[in-house]
Amino acid sequence: MQPHDHVPFRDFVEVPPAEMIARAEAFRADIARRHSCRDFSDRPVPRDVIEAAIAAAGTAPSGANHQPWFFAAIASPALKARVRAAAEAEEHDFYDGGKAPEEWRGALAPLGTDASKPYLETAPWLIAIFAQRRGGVRAGMDAKNYYINESVGIATGFLIAALHAAGVATLTHTPNPMNFLTEICGRPATEKPWLLLVAGYPAATATIPTHALIKKPLGDIMAVL
Repeated sequence: MQPHDHVPFRDFVEVPPAEMIARAEAFRADIARRHSCRDFSDRPVPRDVIEAAIAAAGTAPSGANHQPWFFAAIASPALKARVRAAAEAEEHDFYDGGKAPEEWRGALAPLGTDASKPYLETAPWLIAIFAQRRGGVRAGMDAKNYYINESVGIATGFLIAALHAAGVATLTHTPNPMNFLTEICGRPATEKPWLLLVAGYPAATATIPTHALIKKPLGDIMAVL
């Protein structure tokens, strides 16, 4: 295949307007049931589910199609324990060591979060998402990547939606800094730890903060121009 070759756009499936609306509404209703989970069961989730969801994330659009992401799926209890220990050390500095600005602490207060993160060991899967500064359209290439944060953000959204569709609960976790993930996951220095996604089943005791149920209405987030 040459760089400027094209193939017909045949994957697109057009549906009648009524079905378009029905599908959009069905997706909206389903994705509205997705909530961040902070109390996970230790019930196993099949590896095939995680692999299929990550494969879906890998289809996301990206700058120059360089796909500047890597997903390290962690199931090892020993590695999860290391992640928890390192993450909680950073979180203690954030919550108790004065690193968190007062306004940020106030914003988090309604969620009831603190430095304790037991779910990092309890959940069956942790997915460490890395952003690649250099790469290319194929593994092993060494070109500058573009729109890295935007690309990885879109891919992560795909991943969260795919896991939700499969019946897997998730939590986005961003200890700061999280360079410890580079060592634990054995990733190169050219990759930046971007986000830690916790995945599994909610525990029977799991709850949702009422604050998290507040969603802006459509009129506040959209304008037709």
